[in-house]
Amino acid sequence: MKNPRGLAATLVGAVGAASLTAGAVMTARGLQGRAEVRDELLRQKITFPEKGLPDGFEEHAGQQVETGTQARVFADVIGGNVRRATKGRTYSEVSAELNAAGGEDEALAALRQTAFMGETLRASLMSAYQAWQLTSMSIGLGVVLMGTGAAFVTVGAALSSRP
Repeated sequence: MKNPRGLAATLVGAVGAASLTAGAVMTARGLQGRAEVRDELLRQKITFPEKGLPDGFEEHAGQQVETGTQARVFADVIGGNVRRATKGRTYSEVSAELNAAGGEDEALAALRQTAFMGETLRASLMSAYQAWQLTSMSIGLGVVLMGTGAAFVTVGAALSSRP
């Protein structure tokens, strides 16, 4: 090893450049993913009702669902509506009751359909929320990687400039 300092400067600089690049890609992909989630939520034209929202959700009245966070709140509203309609029973429980009744109870059949649709919509909105959370993590980690990469590039440059 003729010049360990030069080798260290090159390696630190290379790690820095790689981190900067990876961070930029992660941030860009996170931002792109977030835009895709927002675009899909906007295409769905989901709007909070003006009245009748549960306590604590009034601030969303009349708003269109545009973000993962809003999708989570709307999913919670749907979950509450389903629980009220089914008296706290899940789709599976209502379906089991219908099967036990020989499948002939029209009220239970309608309730099972309500539970199915509500739980399906809730699951879709929760998926949007989870995707939103992942994009946030990707953006945050990308920024951290870029900061770390910039620090490494700076250290590499400092190591190579000193005799």
